[in-house]
Amino acid sequence: MEKNTVLAVVLSSIVLIAFFAIQNALTPPPSPVIQPEQSGVVATDSFAEESIQIEQPVSPSPAFNAVFIDEEAVNAELITIQTEVVTVVLTNAGGDMVSWKLKSHLDHDENVDMIFSGDKDAHAFSIAFGGMDTLPVSSLFHVNRISEHTVEFYRDFSVPGTDTKFRLLKRYDFKPNDYMFELTVTLEGDSNVPGFNFSGDAYTLAFGPQIGPKFEKLNVRYDYRQYHVYTNGKRRSAKVNNVIDTRPTWAAISGKYFTFIAIPHLAQFSAVFTETREPGIPSASRLSIIRPAVNQRTVTDTYKFYLGPKSEGVLKVYHSGLNDFKFKESSLTEMASSRGVLAPLEIGLKWLLLLCYKIVPNYGVAIILLTLMIKIVFFPLTKKSSEATSRMQELAPKIKEIQEKYKGNPQKLNAEMATFYQKEGYNPISGCLPMLLQIPIFIAMYNLFNNHFDLRGASFIPGWIPDLSVPEYIVNFPDGFQVPILGWTALRALPFIYVGSQLMYGKITQAPGQQTAGQMKMMLYIMPIAFFFILYNVPSGLLLYWIFSNAFTLVQQVIINKYKKSKAPPPDAPPQYVVAPKKKKR
Repeated sequence: MEKNTVLAVVLSSIVLIAFFAIQNALTPPPSPVIQPEQSGVVATDSFAEESIQIEQPVSPSPAFNAVFIDEEAVNAELITIQTEVVTVVLTNAGGDMVSWKLKSHLDHDENVDMIFSGDKDAHAFSIAFGGMDTLPVSSLFHVNRISEHTVEFYRDFSVPGTDTKFRLLKRYDFKPNDYMFELTVTLEGDSNVPGFNFSGDAYTLAFGPQIGPKFEKLNVRYDYRQYHVYTNGKRRSAKVNNVIDTRPTWAAISGKYFTFIAIPHLAQFSAVFTETREPGIPSASRLSIIRPAVNQRTVTDTYKFYLGPKSEGVLKVYHSGLNDFKFKESSLTEMASSRGVLAPLEIGLKWLLLLCYKIVPNYGVAIILLTLMIKIVFFPLTKKSSEATSRMQELAPKIKEIQEKYKGNPQKLNAEMATFYQKEGYNPISGCLPMLLQIPIFIAMYNLFNNHFDLRGASFIPGWIPDLSVPEYIVNFPDGFQVPILGWTALRALPFIYVGSQLMYGKITQAPGQQTAGQMKMMLYIMPIAFFFILYNVPSGLLLYWIFSNAFTLVQQVIINKYKKSKAPPPDAPPQYVVAPKKKKR
């Protein structure tokens, strides 16, 4: 095999290794919490970044010691809302949300719960009077069950030492077939209330501690958490602990397959993403929406929240208006759109994959059909690469002769090699270019298999490959056990099948009589083994693509070899010479 092909594969390997290194680096370590600068106030759940021990959380200060004033006793109560797509559990302790389970999506044997809590019960969509440094309201609220899908929580409060009395009301509106719901927050004061100003803010509405599904560790290959805002028609990444006061159209916490999106219908607000830890949860991701002070006796704010699949097919109804809220032109599909230089390629491959799935409703078979389509499209390049390899093998003795003759004079060697290639009409890059062109395909396929929602839980062969979006296994090691150094948690079959297909590919493409030594040994053995470790834990769909890509390439190479053999001159035919094309005069 010629030097340029070796160079192409080495460069390809470097690109792939760098790609996976960058992918792993995309998941940053938890950020330290920035402590508020207000005197006498400490943020919740502060911790030292250097320590893996979770420190005892320090409670924030209460908001002016606001207490409820109505004397009627209220008992703790949980309210369950059932729709066609979710099961929601609310608590009258603060009027918060405890659970949001997706009926059509499983997390192992249970429904995905979009509210992932730690050792204590979750209290999502809590209200705190004031800013982020104040305790959320935890009083037991009165419950008013308005309808099957609408419930209100209310309680009257006062600030001791003042005549300030007001009511906090939280109203939840759900729809039968929607992953979105509407939350209305009302602060209604009596005649003595000039407005709501608790140290500069009216209240803070907070979601947390984390979105589901459950996880043991965040990793870009398996799951991750990212933060986004949509401002001025563009989705942008947001930083943790940075106050966002540009009033974005929406803000989102995104996982690999699911997302939480907040849409405040407010004239003024600011937002902050935080990652403050709490016991019993591997990593936290919170969003706080801060409502500035208002000079009104009554204020009513409306929010919409989406908790569900990060699927373009599901999110597009919120742009077209074909949803129960008649909500439209929201651009929520941006949360499911591909990003980066290779995004158009990834979108095209996804379209072809869905087309193949319509033909055969099995994503494993669809991947095989897509691979076949790609190999057919690339067949002219594969044929050209094979011809270039054969041509290089024919020229190898003369090239070696020139290299030996001018080995002490690099400049003369390069000049003679250029003259030789020109005379023979051969371009040394022609052999490696087709291989390099397939690297963007591989990276786009990796992103597709790693992020396309429909592949989550997509089965190919039940009992062996039940989910094409994650690595398959034939033996899962006991919990907590990892193979030393390698870090393997399971014995997988597809990586071994890949190595076998790659070795067979190398044998078939090796020219008859070519010695397996030096560079060829690296090509035949070292590179496949190196890729075995690189690709061991990638999604099974990606390995399925690569294995069948090798298989189809083998078939193509056999066809090419037979074609070349049929066109080869008989042994007693006189030698043919290639005449380099004459240069055109300018």
